[in-house]
Amino acid sequence: MEETSNSTTSGNGLIVNLNIMIEGEPTWVFPAEKTPEGEYFLSNLDGGPFMIHTIYCFNNTFNSELDAAKAIKEGLAKVLVYYYPLAGRVGMTEKNRFIINCTGEGALFVEAKADCKLEDINDLMKPDSVGLEKLVYDINGVQNPPLLVSQVTKFKCGGFCLGFSVDHTIVDGICAMEFVNSWGEVTRGLPISNPPFLDRTLLKARVPPNVRFAHAFEQIIDMSDTMALLEEEMHVKKSFIFRMEKLEQLKKIALEDEVLKKCTTFETLTAFMWRAQTRSLRLHPDQQVRVLFTVDGRSKLDPPLPKGFFGNAAMLMSCQSSVREILDNPLSSTIQKIQEKIKMVTDDYIRSSIDYFEEHHERKPLTYTIILNAWSRLEFHSADFGWGGPIYSGPLHVANNMVLFLPHGKERRDISLFLGLPASAMKIFEELIDI
Repeated sequence: MEETSNSTTSGNGLIVNLNIMIEGEPTWVFPAEKTPEGEYFLSNLDGGPFMIHTIYCFNNTFNSELDAAKAIKEGLAKVLVYYYPLAGRVGMTEKNRFIINCTGEGALFVEAKADCKLEDINDLMKPDSVGLEKLVYDINGVQNPPLLVSQVTKFKCGGFCLGFSVDHTIVDGICAMEFVNSWGEVTRGLPISNPPFLDRTLLKARVPPNVRFAHAFEQIIDMSDTMALLEEEMHVKKSFIFRMEKLEQLKKIALEDEVLKKCTTFETLTAFMWRAQTRSLRLHPDQQVRVLFTVDGRSKLDPPLPKGFFGNAAMLMSCQSSVREILDNPLSSTIQKIQEKIKMVTDDYIRSSIDYFEEHHERKPLTYTIILNAWSRLEFHSADFGWGGPIYSGPLHVANNMVLFLPHGKERRDISLFLGLPASAMKIFEELIDI
């Protein structure tokens, strides 16, 4: 098992202090052509506003003479014509529902310069690494904040980094990557290969609502009396590389008792991670624990959502069990629980969920809960603005109760598992996953 941890040292063993200077004032980028105005409907799956931050680092292998910031900025103006709601602002209806006011006020664009080479920060290119937050412009305090912020940071080597922030109200991971890929295409002078389908009324609640499933997440009681201790202990974040061979080995183990006919890499690694993390925390056997993960609903609806659907269409599914049930049964048992939850995502379930959130907007209780983001299934590596694919791409920050699956390796078939745990639990976790 290969392990990597966050560091403030470069690949040459030198301490890196990532100094970045903003060049000039942030500027507004408006759609290159006049776009529709008015209120843009958001569905009950679109949730509330918060920004998602990602970075994309590019070498200067070719197009070294081309000004990356200028090209990407001009491309942004062009792509906003197609994705014009991103140039608007979040608003509220009289019924206290979020909408987008399509005002054409634009996206924020920032140019910056770093005092080092890209290779100097190789070891920092991980979620939550010290200093990387400087690669994404902070809009805290900005009045009437934009839905999209981008920062192009040039490095001494000629390479550059695109720091990208977008409001989760208006995109999920899939359509965010479709937008970035479209942005890259127009920047390269190409037509958009997958134009956005902007009509979100396909996900309107029914009249009257028809809620047929339980959608609320119950509050988990702390039977282990360990929450305070876990919060006080130093939190350690690390990433672990699961090679394709290791993933196939895990699936083989899962199928040995013939309980399952088949299992996917996602199901297997999720179950393996959940079991190892549960054991590492040394919880009471009767303690309830939960893992939350998303299932894309685009193809589950009847009829399926159109190609290029622009909006949140992922269902957040909850898999819950007692510690005893997880640890006293084989890996196949945990995978089976996850598979059952995935199978629940049907047209009927999604419509029921939309109807449920027409009336309910409660916060989700997160005690003893792992939030899993499987970004390994998103095509981060396909972003191309004219300099080829990124040498690194990924999220900027990871919450303490969040686990990330990120693609790894040239063929993207390996997975980097990134998570944080209290120091004592991390030591046990490392031993448990080294099979």
